[in-house]
Amino acid sequence: MQTDRKIIHIDMDAFYASVEQHDFPELKGKPLAVGGGMYGVVAAASYEARKFGVRSAMPGKIALEKCPQLIVVKPRFQRYKEISQQIRKIFYEFTDLVEPLSLDEAYLDVTENKKNMESANDIAREIRKRIFEETGLTASAGISINKFLAKVASDYNKPNGQKTIHPTQILDFMEDLPIEKFFGIGKVTANKMHELHIFKGSDLKRKSLDDLIKLFGKSGNYYYNVVRGIHNSEVKPHRIQKSVAVEETFWENLLDEEAVFKQLKIISEELEIRLSKKEIKGKSLTLKIKYKDFTQYTRSKTQEVYFDGSLDFYETAQKLWELRPFDKPVRLLGLSLSNLNISEKKQISVQLKIPFEEFD
Repeated sequence: MQTDRKIIHIDMDAFYASVEQHDFPELKGKPLAVGGGMYGVVAAASYEARKFGVRSAMPGKIALEKCPQLIVVKPRFQRYKEISQQIRKIFYEFTDLVEPLSLDEAYLDVTENKKNMESANDIAREIRKRIFEETGLTASAGISINKFLAKVASDYNKPNGQKTIHPTQILDFMEDLPIEKFFGIGKVTANKMHELHIFKGSDLKRKSLDDLIKLFGKSGNYYYNVVRGIHNSEVKPHRIQKSVAVEETFWENLLDEEAVFKQLKIISEELEIRLSKKEIKGKSLTLKIKYKDFTQYTRSKTQEVYFDGSLDFYETAQKLWELRPFDKPVRLLGLSLSNLNISEKKQISVQLKIPFEEFD
């Protein structure tokens, strides 16, 4: 296990909703959703709304059922981008090794930093202080020796907190960590692990590499390593995406076209949110269908002009659905956009977080 790196994961707290509450003080202290309403998808929920069970990527209709007094506002992505740029300028005062994941989170490698500060914990605290002073917004931070551990740690003391996982604490920390807290293990995989009596890291650690690969395919190798604190992915300051994909795995298989179209509409709206967050457009849309028997089908459409938002995605997805070779129960649906407005290409896959998030 490499223990000499100092990695920070900075994650803004309920970023879109917090920007709205900062810019419009009358919204402070109230349950707020950015995006959503009766026919949309929630892009972000304030902490007040989360107390009612409202979450990002939740259909707006469900959000309003959970919280009838929910205030819904339209996203202002240009404003979020403007503040995100302010925040990134602060990051670059400390290190050039910054890997933005979206407008509201990033990894920083501060092993060697411009301030010659020894403590990554102090650097994270100073960055969070500067963000608050310059934007009025709070951020949380996780600090450890690799990206996986830093990401897990940043979620521990939210909002407006930070946590360090020291090299001497890693093995005990990972053994005690509930399996659903592992970054990359969502509800579907967590439930499968629970059925196998894997409830926390120590249970996972008892499984051999061969067992995990048999049970979880290529992800088994990932699970085997991360529970031992091993995750060697470097902070990549020039990471460039080749595609953005949103997928949803269903508890119950979809049995009719109406149910499929309803989910494709939700996925289309989530894809638009993710693209807006990353300032990306694309000319190729791919529909992915995985059936109950795990057979898989994909079909794509490429056009001369960039696709224009969720309605364009949805209407194209419906046409691609019509070309499917089978009428069988559907286990998974996904849409991915490629042929992006980016010069260099590198594959990155983004999965829908609601209702399930799985490592791919």
